[in-house]
Amino acid sequence: MLNDEVKEFIKSEKIIAVIRADLKQELFFKAVHALFEGGIRCIEITMTTPGALTIIESLKKEWKGKEILIGTGTVLDTTTCRLSILAGTDFIVTPTLLPEVISTAKNYGVVSMCGGFTPTELFQAWQSGADFVKLFPASVGGPEYIKAVLGPLPHLPIVPTGGIHHENARKFLEAGAVALGVGGNLANKNLLASENYKLITETAQLYKSAIS
Repeated sequence: MLNDEVKEFIKSEKIIAVIRADLKQELFFKAVHALFEGGIRCIEITMTTPGALTIIESLKKEWKGKEILIGTGTVLDTTTCRLSILAGTDFIVTPTLLPEVISTAKNYGVVSMCGGFTPTELFQAWQSGADFVKLFPASVGGPEYIKAVLGPLPHLPIVPTGGIHHENARKFLEAGAVALGVGGNLANKNLLASENYKLITETAQLYKSAIS
């Protein structure tokens, strides 16, 4: 997909499943299949995952031609950003305000999501060229915080991450979030380690139903 298509796809799908785990590579493939079966089409593999770049590259090859995005999370420097792009990542996510990473992604025509929490950080991320601003941790302040930030800054494309579950997901969207980053409440380490893919699929379906 082209840059604009990736942005619109994320906005339309609304949920990004964040996978952060120390597992064998083949288990990631099964987990992504389980999430896809549950209706999740945007996946983020964090760089805190051992072998993350190899996993991303392999997933991109496996799902080539399919309507699914595979992104890289917890990108902390320009080198990792470039390596992720070479691996075929669809989007880059930083946990904090890192303008140099945004700039690198932009130079390569890759969508970026830059982290922040305060209105100043979120605005600076957007001003630096980030396609989305990741509000983290979203559990602090909740939907009301997003609503307050968007009061004076209604143009910010906020993607809250952290503490989002199927019971409050719709509230975050109603507060003005354009998409949601969902980690442990969707594909947590215990489910992945126990290979409970059926429950992962059912949980994904629960999230999709909650925001539809």
